[in-house]
Amino acid sequence: MAGNSQRRGAIRKGTTKKGATVGSGGQRRRGLEGRGATPPAEARTKHPAAKRAALKAKADAKGRPAGKGGRTTAGRRGDDGPEMVLGRNPVVECLRAGVPASALYVAVGTENDERLTESVKIAADTGISILEVPRTDLDRLSANGLHQGVALQVPAYRYAHPDDLLQRARESGGPALLVALDNITDPRNLGAVVRSVAAFGGQGVLIPQRRSAGVTAVAWRTSAGAAARLPVARATNLTRTLKDWAGRGIRVVGLDAGGTTTLDDFDGSDPTVVVVGSEGKGLSRLVRENCDEILSIPMAGDVESLNASVAAGVVLSEIARQRRR
Repeated sequence: MAGNSQRRGAIRKGTTKKGATVGSGGQRRRGLEGRGATPPAEARTKHPAAKRAALKAKADAKGRPAGKGGRTTAGRRGDDGPEMVLGRNPVVECLRAGVPASALYVAVGTENDERLTESVKIAADTGISILEVPRTDLDRLSANGLHQGVALQVPAYRYAHPDDLLQRARESGGPALLVALDNITDPRNLGAVVRSVAAFGGQGVLIPQRRSAGVTAVAWRTSAGAAARLPVARATNLTRTLKDWAGRGIRVVGLDAGGTTTLDDFDGSDPTVVVVGSEGKGLSRLVRENCDEILSIPMAGDVESLNASVAAGVVLSEIARQRRR
């Protein structure tokens, strides 16, 4: 208000020649003005999204993929990339099983033992590259550093197409015997099933593309090398593939503890695909509904169910026995 000497802006400074009044210099007016649209997160230098974008651009420039959080994944396994097997026992077991490895890494200064000696010998005999690397390189490949000074690089597995399995079955000269896995997420179960299918004359294994174990180094090792001889196919939609196979004359048989047909009464002479569910969840609803019949294994005692790979081996053994007759 005019004449109000208590208002700071109205007090005239007597010591200045120009007699300027105290004010904000227009800062308050500009502070009330809009600043425009907020720039995207990638354009704000201190935002995490901008840092991730910068790391991704750097990785793309070097030809390497970027992982979660923008971290580059050089030296690590992607969904379809090479895998590193760490530890002396896993490495020597993979080499014994004939896993098609591409390189054997040995840390500088690693103490030798019979497992390492055997690993180096097998790698040398089979033409696998043997590389001596600093221990820090192997430390970066393992979260806990328990690599024991040795690592084996396994290339990505090349999956077959579901139609390739049918073609292989028709060219085998006998009725088709295939196995499909539903909700099997343990690669050891997958490897054991592959081994059983190969042992009992099957032509291949089918797995879904999602929510399923893949052919990793663990599956290679468990299959005892059978994965190198038996094709494994991936289906985008397992239910749809089973329907397609059924339309081509393949009987779809689900394996479940609550099945209506027991293995004792089962006739396995026809072309068959055995669908194995997980030990806990069993067969999914859609897969179960599209099975021609549900098969159960009669058991004595109080055991409620078998491991998925064990159950598959029992059924495959019975089918092979019937076909030999």
